[in-house]
Amino acid sequence: MSNIRAGILGTGHSYPEGILTNADLEKIVETSDEWITTRTGIKQRRKAAPGEYTSQFASRASQEAIERAGIDANDLDLILCATVTPDQILPSTACLIQAQLGANKAAAMDIVAACSGFLYGLTIAEPMIRSGQIKYALVIGAELLTRYVDYTDRSTCVLFGDGAGAAILGPVEGDRGILAAKIRSDGRYEEQLYAPGGGTKGGFTAETIARGDHFFKMKGNEVFKVAVRSMSDIARQVLCEAGLKTDDIDLFIPHQANQRITEALANTLKVDLSRVYSNIAQTGNTSSASIPICLNECVESGRVKAGDNVLMASFGGGFTWGAVAMRW
Repeated sequence: MSNIRAGILGTGHSYPEGILTNADLEKIVETSDEWITTRTGIKQRRKAAPGEYTSQFASRASQEAIERAGIDANDLDLILCATVTPDQILPSTACLIQAQLGANKAAAMDIVAACSGFLYGLTIAEPMIRSGQIKYALVIGAELLTRYVDYTDRSTCVLFGDGAGAAILGPVEGDRGILAAKIRSDGRYEEQLYAPGGGTKGGFTAETIARGDHFFKMKGNEVFKVAVRSMSDIARQVLCEAGLKTDDIDLFIPHQANQRITEALANTLKVDLSRVYSNIAQTGNTSSASIPICLNECVESGRVKAGDNVLMASFGGGFTWGAVAMRW
């Protein structure tokens, strides 16, 4: 199978119906639409209702991807769910999705790599398909981040939204498919973007909950600088390995963290903004779900077509980062 690559055969996404606008946030915390828009580019974000949970949206996105790929859930060999907001500690959200889909033949596990989780999933599944170890993989990014947002902290509560995106990977021939992929991390940056409560170190107690240790905490200026540098460096490496130049990129999908980061990254890589996809104004930062959601929106709108060179890059807490270059 040396001439076989792994390519994306189908995509899907799912949002909660609830919408939290900047005007809504003005009533909750000391902020304004102008302040949020100027600093983030976000106008609204999706927000799950009480009683809704991550695997529900992941399964809906996955079902759409399965149907677009023209396969059956029982054809799946592997399910990877990237999430930092699982349904529960045990079992994995991927196993719960497997049961909801009826994908009884698949191995399933979660990936915890924050906003880079979807690209981590692609990078894990790709060589397994290329080697013939498996045929079809479902890679999901799914988050309900609004459950972990402190609505008294205006620096973080304006950023995050909920949603899920999914992609089916399978064998493709010719010059299509994933051309190069690379992932990295650096745990020395732990306290730049983290949630200290809930694990075996911080625990879940009345005291940790009262302190808000389960909420996301971020040093935005530091994250910004490292994010742009790390994503641009790894994107260049991946393009080099793929034998591509920035001028060859038809579609660039960066993680939707902040519009200023997107624009700084495009400028650093010298990719014209007309070739950069952004939906952050309507979705906010959906972490691991942002790239697969963008991918599916590009499929549905015709923004991506057969033969296009697509570059994806991500950066998230950990720190983790990665990039994937593929020919659609």
